[in-house]
Amino acid sequence: MKSKLFPLLVPMLGASIVFAGCSNADTSKQAESKDGVTITNCGKEVTYTKADNLFVNDGNIISIALAAGAADNVKYVSSIQRDKELLHAKYGKDIDKAEDVAKEYPSLESIVAKHPDIFVAGWNYGFSEEKNLTPDALKDQGIDSYILSESCRQEGSEKRGLYDPWEAVKMDISNIGKITSHADTADSVVKDIDSRLETLKKAPQADKAPTAFVFDSGTDTVFTSGKFGAPQAIIEAAGGRNGAENVEDTWTTVSWENLAASKPDVFVFVDYPGQEFEEKIAALRSNPATKNLPAVKENRFINLPYAMWTSGPLNIDAAEQMRKGFEKFGLVPSSEIKPSLELPASVPGQNYYK
Repeated sequence: MKSKLFPLLVPMLGASIVFAGCSNADTSKQAESKDGVTITNCGKEVTYTKADNLFVNDGNIISIALAAGAADNVKYVSSIQRDKELLHAKYGKDIDKAEDVAKEYPSLESIVAKHPDIFVAGWNYGFSEEKNLTPDALKDQGIDSYILSESCRQEGSEKRGLYDPWEAVKMDISNIGKITSHADTADSVVKDIDSRLETLKKAPQADKAPTAFVFDSGTDTVFTSGKFGAPQAIIEAAGGRNGAENVEDTWTTVSWENLAASKPDVFVFVDYPGQEFEEKIAALRSNPATKNLPAVKENRFINLPYAMWTSGPLNIDAAEQMRKGFEKFGLVPSSEIKPSLELPASVPGQNYYK
């Protein structure tokens, strides 16, 4: 997720590709034929002729494949360790059958060595022009690619974000289900997400939606998520508003002053190695721009794992957890919402909002 931003203008892979529109109104066109399965990915129609061996990178994208019923198709994974316990809690241990190829993001060479049918990743979720790991480079090796819809790039811009975040998640689940011949399973997951979203929508709402600021990490600047990232959808579903909703991008950096100006009622954290949860709180408590904010002084903190914040089916679980956190802090009325997922005890900071 966190690397230099790159343009989208790279060819997608498959037996046939034709350009399609890139507006938010795009839907995932799917068609089956004797020549393969055709879906729309990042505004382009792509046909996949084989999907028996998938190589999937990153916990959130792995969760998409698992939710879509494609566990047996996933033969290789990478960058799973930080989310493995969470994936076990949600989907069981079927994913352990896949070969763990790389602790972090894989290299082009490591993917080619396994020669999967499809490499499933995203821009800044594995794909990198800087590392020459692109759909083009894989195509040259006879390997197809599927790009995470949340990471699709805006035309003529380095910014990501073509789709509403929930539509992006559901599109990916449906696409992977279709590609791997598990369309019925994928459809049931999409319906479950819609049902749970409707339940959250019907819950009592605050007169003024509380502002939540996503604190991924902080150094000289703060890494957060704008209006096209999954957190935007998660926060809104929980009954809040994103403090960085004016940023037309997905994951991006803002200044500490920009953070403070949003006057957050609560901070939500992305839990993964690199900067520990307590280090992030310490940064908020020590920075002049944030140390006196009420949310900091009153310990209004919600910490959830990486795969729950980045685009994937666990986003709905994150929304339910956030809703209960908002209720605990008195920011929204009490409700009958009960999170479907029990977080692993190893996730730090649960004492702040439970």
